[in-house]
Amino acid sequence: MSPHLITRATILGTGLIGGSFALALRKYATDLHIAGWDRPEIIQQARSRAILDESFTGDLAAALRNADLIYVALPIGVTLDLLPEIARLAPKHALVTDACSTKLRIAQSAAENFFSPATALFVGGHPMAGREIAGIAQADADLFRNTPYALITDSSVHADSSPSERDPRVSAFLKLLEKIGARPLWLGAQQHDYAVGMVSHLPQLAAVALGSFLYDHLDENGLPITVAGPGLRDSLRLAGSPYSTWRDIVLTNREVLSAALDLFARRLDDLRERLNSRELEADFDAANELYKLLRSL
Repeated sequence: MSPHLITRATILGTGLIGGSFALALRKYATDLHIAGWDRPEIIQQARSRAILDESFTGDLAAALRNADLIYVALPIGVTLDLLPEIARLAPKHALVTDACSTKLRIAQSAAENFFSPATALFVGGHPMAGREIAGIAQADADLFRNTPYALITDSSVHADSSPSERDPRVSAFLKLLEKIGARPLWLGAQQHDYAVGMVSHLPQLAAVALGSFLYDHLDENGLPITVAGPGLRDSLRLAGSPYSTWRDIVLTNREVLSAALDLFARRLDDLRERLNSRELEADFDAANELYKLLRSL
């Protein structure tokens, strides 16, 4: 790879995130050669959308052979299983990055496998972008625009360096992220998992709890859902995500989620205690302020 240029990108996993990344590269970095590796039926869908210049379905070594950037957009469990092989097969000049929703286990595995200058450089990542429905059919070239893109400071394993803008491979990747409209920020792995546990994983479980609660209370006429308006649909958007998407996320961030659920349950208890009191107004005020803050970001 040229010190300031990524010319060949290989994307492992061409579903919603990997497919969107490929589409974003196709739209905003038109000089890149884009290869994809996935199951045959998913690769076929990627071909139908003209996402890839080259595709692979079985031979991982062939998919990685000439890559400058290796973008791993696979489930957490699959990523953990494949990282040793990726470290063995990736060109040593390459940058390897992932898009997994939790980072501590990924960082630990990277430390075990990308351990010398003879291996590629690994930098953990997580685009804070997605949709409740997975799959390449939902892929969008602008999925990453104006969204935070977490990069993990302690996922480097080279003894003499750490990921930073001083490394030309990282600099090139940062420029690529900025081209597709993302907003990179650096976090530690534990710091990341705590933060996304609170603002992403907890809301998902809250939506699941509300959705399953209401489902259990449907009567023969469909009440209370038959009188629901757009507010409930907005509140339950995340409930459309399947368990298969969230299984590995929950398993690899269960300590943060357990603590967050405990604190959230206490807040619900507090709200119940305040139902007959004007003290509830303070909770609405705090929620309104957070809403305004989110709208301003």
